[in-house]
Amino acid sequence: MQKTFTLAAGLFLATQAVAQTPVLTVYAPDYFVSEWGPGPKIEALFEADCACDLQFKPGDLLPRVLLEGARTEADVVIGLNTDVTRRARASGLFAPHDVDLSALTLPVDWTDEVFVPFNYSHTAFVYNTERLQEAPDSFAALLEAPDDLRLIIQDPRSSVSGLALVLWMQAVFGDEAEAAWAQLAPKIVTVTRGWSEAYGLFTDGEADMVLSYTTSPAYHLIAEGDDTKKAAIFPEGHYFMVELAAKLAGTDQPDLADAFLSFILSEPFQSMIGTGNWSIPAALPQKDWPEGFQALDLPETVLFYSEAEAAALRDPAIEAWRRALSR
Repeated sequence: MQKTFTLAAGLFLATQAVAQTPVLTVYAPDYFVSEWGPGPKIEALFEADCACDLQFKPGDLLPRVLLEGARTEADVVIGLNTDVTRRARASGLFAPHDVDLSALTLPVDWTDEVFVPFNYSHTAFVYNTERLQEAPDSFAALLEAPDDLRLIIQDPRSSVSGLALVLWMQAVFGDEAEAAWAQLAPKIVTVTRGWSEAYGLFTDGEADMVLSYTTSPAYHLIAEGDDTKKAAIFPEGHYFMVELAAKLAGTDQPDLADAFLSFILSEPFQSMIGTGNWSIPAALPQKDWPEGFQALDLPETVLFYSEAEAAALRDPAIEAWRRALSR
């Protein structure tokens, strides 16, 4: 009887301890919370100081939050990008942060009061130097390359990177974007729904070049010791891609949410995010990037649309792509 009472009391106290531990719920992309993504490291780092339980909930980000509305479980969303921030802001579901952004080392100015950047890269065509020894050295050269050059890209209607490409083309070619797509179309052997499928086909040898990011070669160099993957750098410039986090206005853990947003710009987070997410840290000087990142070929010219500009150009840019590829 005494043992039963002691066991019951122990279970009660343990339950009470768990109940008293505040929970911070963070919505994140599926890849982010996988065992090879940055989520597990982030969880361990943050929980070491927060006296809380950080719980990642994988899946859709903005569509899920918009569907749930004020009833959402999320305290923070991480992994948003500038292509959706206008819609997110207009929903009224996100709150201003109180994070000092002075540590940011982005190649563009950033003063947003709601969305906090944590890493970035640039859209680029990646190639294998053993398969393609002389890659096009400009966007113009890519368009003029022989039609037997094999490219794989992603669908802008279903892929963040695919949308970045049509905006990149718009930024470079303007009113001539559809004509540029018509030149590029014969070289495109496959359009995939997402980045993973496209990159997998490329690494399997199904194409000479694939739409990816300037940071993709870092993975091969650091994780595989393979220096044959390169990003073709174009003097016309490359479209800037930044990942963001934001606090929900209805969070019941506002202090923890603020602490997490500050944490993502801290040195411990920024030092691991390069090889954790294979992107460039948003608040770390270049001299402090992981060693393999120091060897990356990066563009001198960065192209970027504000959220209002991107929203206005999105549909026309996709339609120009669709018309050119359907000829």
